[in-house]
Amino acid sequence: MSTPLKTRTDGGVLEVVLDRPKANAIDLATSRLMGEIFERFRDDAALRVAIVTGAGERFFSAGWDLKAAAGGDSVEGDYGCGGFGGMQELPDLNKPLIAAVNGMAVGGGWELALSCDLILASRTATFALPEIRSGTLADAASIKLPKRIPYHVAMELLLTGRSMDADEAQRWGVVNEIVEPEALLERAWEIARQLADGPPLVFAAIKEVVREAEALRAQEALRRVGKREFPTVDRLYDSEDQLEGARAFAEKREPKWKGR
Repeated sequence: MSTPLKTRTDGGVLEVVLDRPKANAIDLATSRLMGEIFERFRDDAALRVAIVTGAGERFFSAGWDLKAAAGGDSVEGDYGCGGFGGMQELPDLNKPLIAAVNGMAVGGGWELALSCDLILASRTATFALPEIRSGTLADAASIKLPKRIPYHVAMELLLTGRSMDADEAQRWGVVNEIVEPEALLERAWEIARQLADGPPLVFAAIKEVVREAEALRAQEALRRVGKREFPTVDRLYDSEDQLEGARAFAEKREPKWKGR
């Protein structure tokens, strides 16, 4: 039996390919497997960055597998340790994630991309939240999208379920970059390798502060950073890497990050 996920690693980068023809939809079993993969990624110090993409050219992911749901998968079932798609609810996932959207990102597929820190899109990519048409809620998108793009644009997409092409997605800031289809993964790996050479403790601190500050007033977030109340910040401020950064700057050389 073929696996719904294909992975490869190189130089601190993990690539995860969702491969469930025809639409790369995610059922409960696939979601649990994704959670296990991203949990291992989180806990493996040798891995610094992950790329998430879909197999083929038509779909990044169609999101929740409605055929599996019709066969008995419950929307309230066990999605695994990271929630739907393995990333959205995984605690302390403080490493950079790149979505390489190679085709249609629909419903939960778009929500999967929104869980990443950077989104690259093929010129043929499209984005849509059609849950409204099947009488259900795009829950993660309803929470995240109005905070990422103008409120009225987000509400239009949520309320109508219309599709948005890559150019419009970039105009609203949904994607960082549009790439020709044949160059998408190459560009994702180029960025991933650049990040993999960066300071992992700083990346972890950035991700935790950004995530936790979302629920805090600005002054409270700044106070917590200053008091080292975020674990990643506390670890960073006592690290060899912070000292190495200062030395490298003074000595006019590239720093050598150790992650400690």
